[in-house]
Amino acid sequence: MEMQEKTMVADTLAGINGELVRFGEMIPQTENSELKQTLKQFRNACEQSQEELYQIAREKSYYVPSAKASQEDIDHVRSLFS
Repeated sequence: MEMQEKTMVADTLAGINGELVRFGEMIPQTENSELKQTLKQFRNACEQSQEELYQIAREKSYYVPSAKASQEDIDHVRSLFS
């Protein structure tokens, strides 16, 4: 049962992340300000759902974030773009 739930959570997160990408593509491409505002509201609601589901996944240990980058790694990446 746990594996099925874990899979469902992962699939849902992947779906939400895909929606966020699509909103990110659509918003700057529309000239209609009313539509743009509506898309932003949908994106914000989607982001909130993603955050809530992410917290549930962390609590249940379905998702374990990677280790934080060292300052040396951060400085190296920053230097690549400077």
